[in-house]
Amino acid sequence: MDHGHADPTLFTGKLLEQSSESIVLAIPGTDYKLHLAIKAPLPANALNRYDGRIRAQARRVDVIKAGGVFVEPVIGRPRRIQGRVIAVDAAANTITVKAVAPFVCKLLDARQKASDFEIGSMVSFDVERGALFESI
Repeated sequence: MDHGHADPTLFTGKLLEQSSESIVLAIPGTDYKLHLAIKAPLPANALNRYDGRIRAQARRVDVIKAGGVFVEPVIGRPRRIQGRVIAVDAAANTITVKAVAPFVCKLLDARQKASDFEIGSMVSFDVERGALFESI
């Protein structure tokens, strides 16, 4: 969920569970409970709400003409994402896709370049295991 962040790659999630290597993050206003890797445990705070970004590695990205915005599964590690491209970073070869939350996705298919994707286009793709939440 976007709480007015100037940076479109950022969002606010609610921490439900945490271990030394992963978290379960709820996306406010949805039923989503994403299981995400972390580099370090998140510091405690009274509301358990954290601003950050999700980084994922995208397998082949397909541009689609129609369909909804989603992350599969609703509960668990992200495996498939469908959403709208909201940012492109050609230098890092990433696209940011707004699904239920923004995902900054590194393109793994050597035949695809971030600059091939237009802002506003709908895309669908599988993601590698290990999507990472970076708290800011």
